[in-house]
Amino acid sequence: MKAIRYSAYGGPDVLEYLDLDDPVPAASEALIAVHCASVIPGDWKIRSGQLQEMFPIELPTIPGRDGSGTVIETGSECDWAKVGDEICFLTDHAELGSYAELVTRPQEMTIPKPKNINFAEAAAMMHAGVCAWIGLVETAGVTNGQNVLIHAGAGAIGGLAIQIARAAGCNVTTTCSATNADYVRSLGAHHVIAYDHENFEEMVFEQDVVFDLIGGDAHEKSCKVLRSGGTLVWLIARPFEDVSTHYGVTCLQAVVHDRRETLERLAERVSEGILRPQVSCRLPLEEATKAHTMLERGHNSRGRIILDIETACK
Repeated sequence: MKAIRYSAYGGPDVLEYLDLDDPVPAASEALIAVHCASVIPGDWKIRSGQLQEMFPIELPTIPGRDGSGTVIETGSECDWAKVGDEICFLTDHAELGSYAELVTRPQEMTIPKPKNINFAEAAAMMHAGVCAWIGLVETAGVTNGQNVLIHAGAGAIGGLAIQIARAAGCNVTTTCSATNADYVRSLGAHHVIAYDHENFEEMVFEQDVVFDLIGGDAHEKSCKVLRSGGTLVWLIARPFEDVSTHYGVTCLQAVVHDRRETLERLAERVSEGILRPQVSCRLPLEEATKAHTMLERGHNSRGRIILDIETACK
């Protein structure tokens, strides 16, 4: 099979496009022909060596945290999938990932692809959707009528977070660049703060929840705009000093997991048309180096970069 692999930490140029042996499914696994894989910020941060302590991996490795495709073979005891099934899947950081023509997956790391989205959107749904869902639903517990501020609303996670909060009946404010203001409004944001023209801490107050995808000095500013007793939820952000106690608010980290129940609830909302994953651009698998360079330089917004892995990708 064709795949992207790297054997040492470093810049995007350590990514190699090469032929590897086809994986063989274990007894309870399915072999999936991958149509699309999403490129997430964690992919390049792990590849660069920045996250060695947090996410130790064995080199060489194939990057990629999620994807979508079609089952082409099943293990001898696999009773949950059949050849031809359209599947969305996650991988673990410590495993060989989705930048490959073939992957093997157990049931608990997969869900059926919603029929109303294509393979690219299905790949974009998985990791970004899980992060947004865990942050707002499972950690913050957003409810109808709450005021919710979502940072970085034009990103893949932020964009789905806007949709989740809006569907829950929240009054949604988001930050983004001025060029993305209309885009985030189209996702359901009620109020938009262009960070390149305005300071959010001067524009909003009495927020019930802040979903912080930035960190750094945005953390303390976010604490200031929360009501007393409000909640700041962060995912992976730039280092910050936790000053939430000083402001009388709660600071919680959204711990990302891969429980199938969460995947199923996310897919239900997509199938119902409540959530729509966003794809910023699509590149062939062999251009994974370009995709990593774009992300590393901050040249991506409005959803996930998707690698098209099969030429028949639809």
